[in-house]
Amino acid sequence: MVESGALERVDRGPRELSRLVDPALLHGPRLDRTWRFLRLDFTGIAFATLFFCWSLTPSLLPRDWLFQGLIGGINAAIGYTVGTAIGWLVRRYFLRRRSWWPLPEPWSTGLRVVVTVTCVVVSLVMLAYSAAWQRELAALMGAEGTTTTGYIRTGGLSLLVGAAIISVWRLLRELVRWIAARLIRRWHLAIPTATTVGILIVTVLFFLLVDGVLMRGIYAATNAAFSLQNSTTRDGAEQPLDPEKSGSPESLAPWDTLGYEGRNFVSRGLDADELTAANGTPAKDPIRVYAGLETAEDPDARMDIVIDELERTGAFSRKVLVVVPTTGTGWINPTAAQAIELVHNGDTALVASQYSFLPSWISFLADRDKAAEAGKKLIDRVHERWLQEPEATRPKLLVYGESLGTQAGEGAFDTLSDIRQTVDGVLWVGPPNSNRLWGQLIQRRDPGTPEVDPEYAAGLVVRFADDSADMVENTGEWLSPRILYVQHPSDPVVWWSPDLAFTRPDWLKEPPGEDRSPSMKWFPFVTFWQVSADLTNAAGVPDGHGHNYGTLVLDGWITVAQPEGWTPVDTERVRSALESLSGTEGPEK
Repeated sequence: MVESGALERVDRGPRELSRLVDPALLHGPRLDRTWRFLRLDFTGIAFATLFFCWSLTPSLLPRDWLFQGLIGGINAAIGYTVGTAIGWLVRRYFLRRRSWWPLPEPWSTGLRVVVTVTCVVVSLVMLAYSAAWQRELAALMGAEGTTTTGYIRTGGLSLLVGAAIISVWRLLRELVRWIAARLIRRWHLAIPTATTVGILIVTVLFFLLVDGVLMRGIYAATNAAFSLQNSTTRDGAEQPLDPEKSGSPESLAPWDTLGYEGRNFVSRGLDADELTAANGTPAKDPIRVYAGLETAEDPDARMDIVIDELERTGAFSRKVLVVVPTTGTGWINPTAAQAIELVHNGDTALVASQYSFLPSWISFLADRDKAAEAGKKLIDRVHERWLQEPEATRPKLLVYGESLGTQAGEGAFDTLSDIRQTVDGVLWVGPPNSNRLWGQLIQRRDPGTPEVDPEYAAGLVVRFADDSADMVENTGEWLSPRILYVQHPSDPVVWWSPDLAFTRPDWLKEPPGEDRSPSMKWFPFVTFWQVSADLTNAAGVPDGHGHNYGTLVLDGWITVAQPEGWTPVDTERVRSALESLSGTEGPEK
């Protein structure tokens, strides 16, 4: 009986194998096997077209044909997968029980031709509509729009991208089948068991390859590449001679250790003579303190040098001391730095420290915890030293952050009360959606206020604004110290979240903000990839839109710092000076 059962199990192996793998794929001619491998599912094609057309609808920012082609291809591949799964379920549990299925020729071929032609025509029509939507969105932001003929290229690129993704998926599927077939031959497993084991093996191998090899390899290569850039110096950036600057001959932070962005930060800006000319009253040379990754061996040693630099330059005797947690590469918005120095006529000290070589978008993916830790360490150490000064004479302590810098800054505080007990004001610009404190405030906003323009506790402690008018529109009491978030309705950095793949957010349920197209809708998976593409060009739009806040940071500074005797005339004078300086120091890195 045992031998008979064993023989029966052995004999059953080839039959099980033939059910798992199409015999034509195993034994048929090479051309036939190739055709069967490349053949498309027509339900999948229909859904791929649907998802592709959804991806052509407008999102937060204008997109050129190249980015739209990439996003369209990704979404078409997702749609193809969904359609294939639905088609399989319908055929297995509904159509197979119908006497008229499968359709006889020529009806079967005719249906496929109709589906294909319809999908092509619908895609072309939607491409024309999409080009018009992109021009409408560009006009809303004062940017140059695309042409319909140029945008048609999107279809071809999307086809290539989608085909590449589907090909990778099919290779993985064939690998599962190959593993399952050998498990059946060698171990005589049942088809469901062998297939499950095959899926598990391929899934583990795939994620080990992507996460353990590709991602780490890319991260290491990127880090090496940007560490090389960190050793270079921007054209026009020269070692400062003013003792008020880190990197000067008197500085404890040597010039060649400050990094690319640090050297740019301390070498630029306005000196006392330029500030005097801009404001019409005698000015001081602003203090700029900076520590690069190479300034000291570890974060604690860098903080020691930062404190020593603040003491050396006399920063604690200035009117305003601003702590600036940086973005990934150590970048500081030059407009924001110049704005606070112009507002206070140079009686200021700005302090920052680099924590990474990587650009913000990479740091966001790989170094978010590191950013928060670096921001907390910088703010805590400066605050600790600041408390040692006499309360009557110590400077006003402010915190500024932009983009990933807001996440670094938030890392120093647990609650709003913690902020108010530590500093004299906070300005955070373009906060990422993943910010912990920002997210809590948005979730707890006052009932009836929209997510894109929220109000928290009637604006008593913290406020949100997207333009200068919004900062003064609420005439209710605003306690000091003030906390202000500045965010545009069209900023993908603020609104991007992995949740977009499956959940429609409140900001897409509510009436759109002033610079977001009312034609933008939420679609599962599609909107996530649309806004992901917007991230790559977040700052590549005109001032006042997307992640480009321009001179709006000036209005934020005035609102938070509340300089004595300040008038709207002063604001416009400083804005004019900032606009004449804009574009001279490069975009965010």
